[in-house]
Amino acid sequence: MTSTPPLTRKRPRAGTDEQARIPQRDANKRGYWLYLIPGALLVGLVIFYPIVRNVRLSFFHWRGGRAEEHFAGLENWIALFSDTEFLQSFKNIVLVIIAMVIVPTLLGLVIAALLFDVVGRRFGAKLSSFLRATYYLPQILPIAVAGVMFSWILKPNSDGVLNQFLSAITGSTVEVNWLGGQYSTAMASVMVLMIWIQIGYPVVIFMAALQRVDPQLYEAAELDGANWFQRFRAITLPMIRPEVFVVALTTTIAALKVFAPVFILTQGGPSKSTYVPSFYAYQEFIKGTDKGYAATIASAITILVVIVAIIFIRVQTRAERKDA
Repeated sequence: MTSTPPLTRKRPRAGTDEQARIPQRDANKRGYWLYLIPGALLVGLVIFYPIVRNVRLSFFHWRGGRAEEHFAGLENWIALFSDTEFLQSFKNIVLVIIAMVIVPTLLGLVIAALLFDVVGRRFGAKLSSFLRATYYLPQILPIAVAGVMFSWILKPNSDGVLNQFLSAITGSTVEVNWLGGQYSTAMASVMVLMIWIQIGYPVVIFMAALQRVDPQLYEAAELDGANWFQRFRAITLPMIRPEVFVVALTTTIAALKVFAPVFILTQGGPSKSTYVPSFYAYQEFIKGTDKGYAATIASAITILVVIVAIIFIRVQTRAERKDA
């Protein structure tokens, strides 16, 4: 009998099977980067070029159109910090931040906690979801529609819905010019519109964050005798702290560059008392004779937004490190 030779494993030749098993860089993969070029060009054209162009223009005097640009150095920036109208618009930003950041965030926290901890557990998730959608509805409406609706409500004399309502309650004719009267009523009206529009955003974000909280934590705390506020402070706030930072950052940036509510409701009036920096930049660019000064206002807003974003990110990073 002839014995069969033992089976031997053939070693693959270098450069064939071994190379197939070892992942290697293919020069053709660089072609994938070509697909990023359209997006990069679009971002550069829509975002980076206008920013660079605007900052450069802030150091020039320019009447617009085909007029020549004359180098101004720091004249526009020096004039900006002595401009009473700009300083007034900058002061109004504090009120805008209250209306778009502080009040909606605080109310959003309370409403989201109530919907999740009370309404959701006692009346079911469907009612909780319905109420959440109701609060978010103003976010879906175009700002122009919301502004027109509020203008109709706040009409002066006895034509406005609010004045008619107050007249029915008090029994006497109420004719308050909410938008064109005193500064306090005009700015308060704009703030109410901002709060109404903005409040749904934090409610939705916080309720989404609360979905990762184990409901048994609330039940255990309730069995231990903790009331709603104690559960809110011990469970809700620590669990959704990252989302609170996100909401505070995004709404602050939106508040710093707010434009539409002022444009639709008051046009900056009465007597420019409801000016905000972005609306002031718009007015200077459209009606002003020096477009370089309008660019200076817009550049100042951009710098302020960047500074605020950096501060928020650093504060959030430090808080996460402490928790870790």
